[in-house]
Amino acid sequence: MYDLLKGLRVIEGSAFVAAPTCGLYLAQFGAEVIRFDNIGGGPDFRRWPLSEGGDSLYWEGLNKAKKSIAIDLGRPEGRELAQRLAAAPGEEGGLFVTNFPVDGFLSYETLRKLREDLICVRVMGWADGAQGMDYTINSALGLPLMTGPADDERPVNHVLAAWDLLTGAYCAFSLVSALLARMRGQGGREIRAPLSDIGAATMANLGFVAETLQTGVQRQRMGNDIFGAFGRDFTTRDGEKLMLLAITPKQWSKALEALGIAGQVAAVETRLGVSFATNEGLRFTHRAELYPLFEQAFAAKDARELTPAFDAGGVTWGAYQTLEAALDDRRLYKDNPLFENIRHPSGLSYPAPGAMATIPQDARKPVAAAPRLGQHTDEVLADVLKLSSGEIARLHDAKVVAGPEGQ
Repeated sequence: MYDLLKGLRVIEGSAFVAAPTCGLYLAQFGAEVIRFDNIGGGPDFRRWPLSEGGDSLYWEGLNKAKKSIAIDLGRPEGRELAQRLAAAPGEEGGLFVTNFPVDGFLSYETLRKLREDLICVRVMGWADGAQGMDYTINSALGLPLMTGPADDERPVNHVLAAWDLLTGAYCAFSLVSALLARMRGQGGREIRAPLSDIGAATMANLGFVAETLQTGVQRQRMGNDIFGAFGRDFTTRDGEKLMLLAITPKQWSKALEALGIAGQVAAVETRLGVSFATNEGLRFTHRAELYPLFEQAFAAKDARELTPAFDAGGVTWGAYQTLEAALDDRRLYKDNPLFENIRHPSGLSYPAPGAMATIPQDARKPVAAAPRLGQHTDEVLADVLKLSSGEIARLHDAKVVAGPEGQ
């Protein structure tokens, strides 16, 4: 947690991954992020994985450091409260993150009538308003047909919700950019961030689009090979699988030295009339000639012999390990100052990350847990909307709003 955005008030009306991720990043940099949900929770409130008690570990992971207000969004009075929150006054307010539809009670035109300089960042599926989620956008982009073993035609979905996460980060960047423009007198605006456009643009930025236009076909499957460079998994004598990557000339030369195959590779270069020393593309092109040499060298040594030689030479490598093993890895979790063991709404205590960036000039602040659903209902109604205790009590009695479950 850092204080770079301290003083900003962001209202979040969202579900699933992309929009909540945007709010999470803003909260971890110090913004006051207030999330409104339906009484009883929105569509993501019980998403897996769950604790043994039925609480969503997913929900409490994506909503750390936020405040929560529970509203009956099915009723006109509840929807009006959500609108007033999004457009509440204040120089550092009027910032709204959502994945609600373009049209409807949270449309930009509706909210703008309440606050002219409102900034709204809206996550969408498809740019035309059609429903789409990470996995359906990914399948449309062709990536599952580029992923997996070369001899298997079945699509392979990724496990990581990459387009959601990329969109969430882009939305946080967009909101801060729009705020800077508003501070310079350029007013408010709506920013629409469709997963489809984030995905299509990223594919173009990485060269996939130009490559396919040039060749007439999309990139073919190649298992664990790294496209355009020398990189793949190899198995040691004791059965450990290690990832080896050689992109730069130094990485290449040190890998050959550590494996003791520089002479054999030189013989391949002479036979083919090429030099692999400074050309990663040639290493990729002729990988079928090189792989057997590397496979034999890996198979001749145990991992405990090979990895120290890699480290001594500055070779780029990585071990394949389970998440259970990663949790004991000092660089990832065990001794990482990014994480702090805290108690969560589920009642469980486990390590949670703060802001992912490290700022050497600023001290990290304690990691804040996710709220209980409706935990800040009364506080938000009083502080943001300036409602009296009597008005708040009336809303509770009418079941338009709710506090934490059981209260």
